[in-house]
Amino acid sequence: MDVDTLNAYNVYAKPFAQEWHEQPPPADLYTLLETWFSPGLTADVGCGAGRDVAWLTAAGFDTIGYDASDLLLDHARDRYPALRFELSSLPDLANIVTERFQNILCETVIMHLDLRLIRPSVARMLDLLLPGGVLYLSWRVMDGSAKRDQHRRLYSVFDKSLILQECLGHRVLVDREDVSASSGKRIQRMIIRKRA
Repeated sequence: MDVDTLNAYNVYAKPFAQEWHEQPPPADLYTLLETWFSPGLTADVGCGAGRDVAWLTAAGFDTIGYDASDLLLDHARDRYPALRFELSSLPDLANIVTERFQNILCETVIMHLDLRLIRPSVARMLDLLLPGGVLYLSWRVMDGSAKRDQHRRLYSVFDKSLILQECLGHRVLVDREDVSASSGKRIQRMIIRKRA
């Protein structure tokens, strides 16, 4: 993960966690997950303070949350002590065996990666899926070139063709731009089923 972005999530972990939990629930996201995810072990890659891990677990998915920020994971564990959270980061997601998950959620995370790391990150998440498993990806849609916000978080700008190139041979179930019901930001959503 981008070093400045990770530093921002550690330094500002408390206000970020509070902001995410105070946002309206992402009902649009949860509807998509209910539609396309199947019962089985599920990963939330870039889980932050754990809001979506909690929803997935309550919805019946056996879920593990992964994040690169120790301090965000501390907030997740404090708020949801019964749930599972582990330290791991894209693109490597080290110490996770391949073909382990039925579902992977990666909500507005890959935009924080350098462009060179986006395709390897998508490839790694596909490797972690069981055959026939489902990957949900989303990222912020912005014009122009990569930029940083006031906290120095990186927002890479890229076309969805970058993702589609990595998904050749797999089935794209959803490919659309939305306005997030939670953040109010423009996001691109893709749901990919791994070839069986």
